[in-house]
Amino acid sequence: MSAPLDTLTSWHADWKGLRVAVLGLSVTGFSVADTLAELGAEVLVVTENASEEYARLLPVIGVGLAEGPLDTVPAALIDFAPEVVIASPGFAPHHPVVAWAQSEGIALWGDIELAWRVRDKVLRADGSPADWVLITGTNGKTTTTQLTATMLVAGGLRAAPCGNIGVPVLDAVRDPEGFDVLVVEVSSHQLWYLGLQSGPDRLSPHASVCLNLAEDHLEWHGSFDAYRDAKAQVYDNTRVACVYNKSDLATQAMVEDAEVVDGCRAIGFDLGVPGPSDLGLVDDILVDRAFLDERRTNALELTTLDELAAAGLTAPHVVANILAAAALARSLDVAPAAIRDALRGFRLDPHRIEVVAVAAGVTWVDDSKATNPHAAASSLTAYPGAIWVVGGQLKGVDIGDLVAARGPAVKAAIVIGVERDAVRAAFARHAPSVPLFEVDHAHTEDVMTEVVALAADVARDGDVVLLAPAAASFDQFASYSDRGRRFAVAVNERIDRDGHGRDAGDLDDRPSPSGGLR
Repeated sequence: MSAPLDTLTSWHADWKGLRVAVLGLSVTGFSVADTLAELGAEVLVVTENASEEYARLLPVIGVGLAEGPLDTVPAALIDFAPEVVIASPGFAPHHPVVAWAQSEGIALWGDIELAWRVRDKVLRADGSPADWVLITGTNGKTTTTQLTATMLVAGGLRAAPCGNIGVPVLDAVRDPEGFDVLVVEVSSHQLWYLGLQSGPDRLSPHASVCLNLAEDHLEWHGSFDAYRDAKAQVYDNTRVACVYNKSDLATQAMVEDAEVVDGCRAIGFDLGVPGPSDLGLVDDILVDRAFLDERRTNALELTTLDELAAAGLTAPHVVANILAAAALARSLDVAPAAIRDALRGFRLDPHRIEVVAVAAGVTWVDDSKATNPHAAASSLTAYPGAIWVVGGQLKGVDIGDLVAARGPAVKAAIVIGVERDAVRAAFARHAPSVPLFEVDHAHTEDVMTEVVALAADVARDGDVVLLAPAAASFDQFASYSDRGRRFAVAVNERIDRDGHGRDAGDLDDRPSPSGGLR
């Protein structure tokens, strides 16, 4: 008989013999299985398709594998009789195996829950585990996670960006060098699982933020309300600072409803003049009026829009992300000067409003990471009047509101993806005068070549061609990065074929993102 689950709240607890089923064998699933094997648990990985690399490693670490269809609960899982099921984030609440675990009364965790329980594997010099900062939102999570970690490191702290950003939080927890702060990007899927937990040892972050809220992943959660409730879990039990977006009232409501530790503060951010306990802009200066004693009468300068322009960071949604990250960093006593230094060297990841070429006066922008309407709206705000490349898998979200709000201003739209009918219908209702082109190629390698050819026929000197699909990529591409890469390749092949070099001044003369900041 293994130890009771409520005693398993430390790396040094007795995990030996605990029977755990791990659902999924992606990078997250493997990190869970590897951690449990190191702890001495008895582990069975259950997955539909195991990659050869991970499947080969499982017997080496002493973990079993049950591979096959999961439209019903496999007999191997029932026979294993797990005491805990730990699901990878892709397993939705309505998945047959998840539903079975809940109906059988089996403890159901995500990887974040396990990581919090074993967070004391490597301790800081004072004998305590690393602080956690949680970051979620419909859009901007990864950029804000990277910004926050960069600011913390500039402030002299050992910080690791991890979680949904690509590095499993369990890998960070087990890093032998240890960290002062884990900056954890958490998806709505991970937060749903976290919301199943209760008790005195549930996750308690130092600071947390929900950057924004808009419809996304409705096919996973089942409804917008369920998606919103999952996102709201990010604030639960926060100790020091709940950071929220003053321009998004849903995030403020989340903070107001959250059960937090006594003394925790609500810290707002937006692009306006900040009040006390807020971060915002005064003229062209980013300032902090939250983390100083004289916040009712004074403010601390963090950086300026001119300095951000040098790093390509002036798009409105990026500035908002910077303010959110700065609030999180300031909650950990990072000095304003360190934040300024961190921003001078920071650059956005590829496929995030990335200018891939400027030729014949036309700027080609890859924002393939805009995988939902909220993200695409930010891109279209940054580049109003663009030739808009839109479409893909809509994930159950109605694109009509986005087209109504932003569609009439675009110069033309080029529609791609399997759900073209929905996009075309939205333009017919809300922006019928906008020229609309459709790319119906079934073969991935042809899509972007046709997109670029159509855009080049429409574009004139001073125009921007913007890939901001407002949809997922998996209908035609391996990922959003594959989609963006193919767009960039097609753009540069077209430029080479037409004999256009980059404009004089290279990318320094490209149009700056607009939207009221510059």
